This record gives sequence, C-alpha cells and structure tokens, in this order.
Amino acid sequence: MKIKVTLLLLVLFAGTLYSQSIQSPSEFLGYEIGARFTRHHKVVAYFKYVSTALKNVKLEKYGETNEHRPLYVTYISSQENIINLENIRKENLSQTGIIAGNATNKKAIVWLSYNVHGNEASSTEAAMLTLYELVTNKKAWLENTVVILDPCINPDGRDRYVNWFNQVKSTPYNIDQNAKEHSEPWPGGRPNHYLFDLNRDWAWVTQVESQKRIAIYNKWMPHIHVDFHEQGINNPYYFAPAAEPFHEIITDWQRDFQTQIGKNHARYFDKEGWLYFTKESFDLLYPSYGDTYPTYMGAIGMTYEQAGHGRAGLGIQTDAGEILTLKDRAIHHMTTGLSTVEISSKHAEKLNIEFKKFFENFNFKSIKVTF
Repeated sequence: MKIKVTLLLLVLFAGTLYSQSIQSPSEFLGYEIGARFTRHHKVVAYFKYVSTALKNVKLEKYGETNEHRPLYVTYISSQENIINLENIRKENLSQTGIIAGNATNKKAIVWLSYNVHGNEASSTEAAMLTLYELVTNKKAWLENTVVILDPCINPDGRDRYVNWFNQVKSTPYNIDQNAKEHSEPWPGGRPNHYLFDLNRDWAWVTQVESQKRIAIYNKWMPHIHVDFHEQGINNPYYFAPAAEPFHEIITDWQRDFQTQIGKNHARYFDKEGWLYFTKESFDLLYPSYGDTYPTYMGAIGMTYEQAGHGRAGLGIQTDAGEILTLKDRAIHHMTTGLSTVEISSKHAEKLNIEFKKFFENFNFKSIKVTF
C-alpha cells in the first residue's frame, strides 16, 4: 500500500513540475511580449507547443485564409473536460433545441476572439499571455469552464500590418506621432486579403474566414463571446455594458450580466489606476458585428476596445503626453480576458439556465447547423 501511495505522489509531483515548466510566450519566442510584433506563424507555433505539452489544451484547425495562413481555435479547460469535450458541446447545443438531448450542461462556455482587424495587433499578443495565465495560474476557473480561444481571426491583415511596421520602424521605436511608423499607408492591415472588414461579415459570411469561423461557432453556441479590438490612441479602455438603445431581442439577463462583467473588469482596472469607460459608444444593433451576432444567438456578446490601433506601433506619445506601449495594450487585453473567464466560472450554472431560457422564449429551431 505504501509503495502505491508513493508512486502516486511521484506521478502527481512529476505532473506538477511538468505543468510548471511550460514556457511563457516570452521564453518561447525569445523576446518579451510588447518588444516586437509577433508574426502569425510564430503565434501558431506557440499555441501548438502548449497544446502538445499539456493535456488540458486542444488545438483545432478550422480553416485557411486566402493567403493560406491557418485558422485555429484552442480549447482550454480541465483535463477531464477536454476528454469529455464532445459531450459538453452536444449537451450545450441541446439547450438551444437545435439538436435533441438532455440539456444538462453545467459548464460555462467562453469564446475569446482576437485580431479581427489585422492592424489592431495588440490583441493577438494578449491571446498568448491569456493562454499562459489560464494554464498556469488560473486553472481553478477551468474546472467548470471551457475557454475557446481564437488567437487571430484575420492573419492575412495582421501580417500585412506587421510586415509594413517592421520595414519602417526605428530602433528604438519613435514615440513622435509624426514618425513614419505611426502613419500606416493604404490599404493598411485592417481588412483581409480582399480588403473586406471581417467585423462586418458575421451575419453575411461573404469571406472564407467568416464562413469557416461561423461553421465552428454554430457547432458550439457559446454563452460568452468577446471580440478584442483597438481604437484611437487617446481613448481610455472600453468594456461593457454597451451603449443604449438595446435591440428588443436582447434579454434583461444579457443586459444585466454585461454590467456584472464590466464591474469585475473595473475592479482590476481601478486597482492599477487604468482609465476606462462604458456605455458611451459601441451599441448592439447591427447584426453582423462580433458582439451583436453572438448576442442574437443567446450569448453575452461584447466588444473590448484598447487604445492603439494601427497608429500606436510599439509605443507612441498621446495628446496627454503619456507613452502608450504595445506591452501596456497587451496586458490590458489580457486582464479583461481573464476577468471574463473568472466571472463566467463563478456564474456557470446561471449562464446555462439563462442561455436555455433564451431559446425557449424565441423560436430559433430553424437555424441550420452542420455537424
């Protein structure tokens, strides 16, 4: 008996050491996040590395861009949940009435989408940080939560922006707003290969990236969806709740939980002295944004906006005289991403109850989903 216990302890200890030895993004890439923009293939390499090293992370290729860059989602949860991932998916989907089932899912399903606009590039850097934090320091949240993380919706646009920036940047970076590295030429990295804005394509799915993404999104129908963006360099961070008026299909629960999420973010931002705003802009009316489409599909759909955009580069001086760096931008996005997972984990049961109610109140059984 003592031998069995000793062996079990050794296995557990070895597993703990292995998980603790996982490389951070900076260790894997060879530079600190924020020191440079990471090319898409290196982002993919890091996600492959983590999914290979850990049993509670699963990587799935869901498509390919027009320029043949791969599109991936990453599932992050407990090892038990990853083993049971398909059952969790089906149980959740049965809550919508799209497929038959017992509708007994109790796991929160949180989908985090990064870099739909290619030159809003801090979010993909944040995606790597968020992955690392979830699998090292925030594993308790994953016991009742499945996080689906798409590190880069628009890799063609992102690499277009990153390639241009690397060609014109100064070393060290120039914080003067008039410097060439802060004046991105047309067409910029915002759109995809065909210069289409993918954040206007969720409902219409005219682009290959959208077609492949919506197919896998509709197979999961998450409870929470966050679309990470960037805005002008002088703006504070924006997070939910969204601006009024709200579309009539949006339930009181969806509105209320947005506010709860915003308050959780505010707690972290207040602690650090980071500025933010809510409600003033970014409404939930047009159906083809990355916040509204999920909202109309029963989720809590939200846009998070960090100052920066294609103008900020690695660092820029704002009109207020402050220095806005890529590192700051990535950390802010990581913070709201982790905060979203945290509060979703705390309210996993309620999320499922209200998600099911959404589809009981409206007739959505005509939605066509391919399995």
